[in-house]
Amino acid sequence: MYITVTKAKGKNKTYQSVLLRESYREGDKVKNRTIANLTHCKPNEIEAIRLALKHKDDLSALLEAQSGIQLQEGLSIGAVYTVHALARRLGIEKALGTSHEGKLALWQVLARVLDQGSRLSAVRLAGFHAAGDVLGFKRGFDENDLYANLGWLRDNQVRIENSLFSARHGEAKPELFLYDVTSSYLEGDKNALAEFGYNRDKKRGKKQIVIGLLCDEAGEPVATEVFEGNTSDLSTFESQVKKAAERFGCERVTFVGDRGMIKSGQMEDLSQTGFHYITAITKAQIRALIKKDVFQLGLFDERLCEIEHGGVRYILRRNPVRADEMAAGRASKLSALQSLAEKQNAYLAAHPKADPDRAFNIVVEKRNQLGLWDWVRIKDEDRRIILEVEEDTLNEISELDGCYALQTDLPVAMASKELVHDRYKDLGMVEQAFRTMKTGLLEVRPVFVRTEANTRGHVLVVMLAYLIVKELRRCWAGMDLTVEEGLHRLSTLSVMTMIMPLDGAKVQQIPKPREESARLLAAAGVKLPAALPARGIRVVTRKKLPPQRKSL
Repeated sequence: MYITVTKAKGKNKTYQSVLLRESYREGDKVKNRTIANLTHCKPNEIEAIRLALKHKDDLSALLEAQSGIQLQEGLSIGAVYTVHALARRLGIEKALGTSHEGKLALWQVLARVLDQGSRLSAVRLAGFHAAGDVLGFKRGFDENDLYANLGWLRDNQVRIENSLFSARHGEAKPELFLYDVTSSYLEGDKNALAEFGYNRDKKRGKKQIVIGLLCDEAGEPVATEVFEGNTSDLSTFESQVKKAAERFGCERVTFVGDRGMIKSGQMEDLSQTGFHYITAITKAQIRALIKKDVFQLGLFDERLCEIEHGGVRYILRRNPVRADEMAAGRASKLSALQSLAEKQNAYLAAHPKADPDRAFNIVVEKRNQLGLWDWVRIKDEDRRIILEVEEDTLNEISELDGCYALQTDLPVAMASKELVHDRYKDLGMVEQAFRTMKTGLLEVRPVFVRTEANTRGHVLVVMLAYLIVKELRRCWAGMDLTVEEGLHRLSTLSVMTMIMPLDGAKVQQIPKPREESARLLAAAGVKLPAALPARGIRVVTRKKLPPQRKSL
């Protein structure tokens, strides 16, 4: 059996036929007959048949011929395909849209999850991961395109957040919002929103920006806002109430904020909107209410206690674990101060000419640094430093160890004291989001942008990336690894490019994941395709970098 090509000339055209034929004998004569007409088969199909016929009697030789296929390592596919699948599942891809700008914004979000860095690093990352094949880019981009895309994100932030809110909640509007703010320091002072303010990062002498994060009852971020660095916590609250009422169309809402977030002015704003609040009061306010005999110290117990006064409910509790921690912390600080005093006394005793005032000042500075000035007095007698503990003051300070009081205007019919307490504890989810966004996996710092629009766009990217990280953390909760470790292991799964020996055609195959990668994909609910189109992405990096790439 063999393949033959016959040609026949017509009037104005030459016709070609590809035939599958075989030879046979009739008596002493050798004859040929046609088995099939292969004219309409594809060239690679004809070559495959020709190759099979050539080695029909020797399978090992056929395998050797097949070894002419070249295998080439392609781009990483496991991690980028996974985070893209989750972005689609969470509605992030739909919210950003399918335009080129929308795809650029989506890549910025995915790149933030995969590897934190500047816009330039995101461009380089697209050359390592199969970003073009997964996201379907039709043209390339460079770091300047990504910087410009931050402005697009800022201009479309309201639409994006509203789309995500609708995708998550639909017509079932949430009745509880968690809100908190944080600050993020800057290394420079050229950012449009950079100002000196209360620095939660304890970075003295550095300007900062203030970031507010609004979450629903499950701790899922629904909106973020960036303020100037000198903005107080209280002044950020009004815009969040408007978001819930006007943008999200919520009618029955309870805002949960910490003791520095919701004060009398904010309570009035919420009351006028028909909303409620849950917050905590300060230790000074607790002492004042005890003096007014609104409630007594003995009511603070491990079990919740509720007091109603002036139309306001107070939920009281003492956390014994926290009380023990605070007592142990004071004892540890006092021990450290005593050790320093003994060290200075030994030095003064061994060096008669040493300056006792200098040793005294060293101990005083240490006491103030440890925050013990309220109840530790320091004396200098005959070149000896003596520490005295004021027991009455210490007892007064420690009597509220582990005690806290929550305040709410929610009626009992709407929320029991246990529910109020649990909802306030949910603020921990916002704090966890801030830790992940600031110093954890996503690292909002360093801020490589200067303009107001780009800064807001950058923080929005980090918030969207957090939604993916939170979902991955939930999916991989039962596995002994972090999200960062899981993505690193999936990034080792790469596309395998097969180059055919006959026509040089390229086929991008995805190999079967090893057992560990398969478990990660299954836990995340992601199924990889068998192959990818041989499309790829063209990214261009320019040698001259834009000025605003400087770290701020």
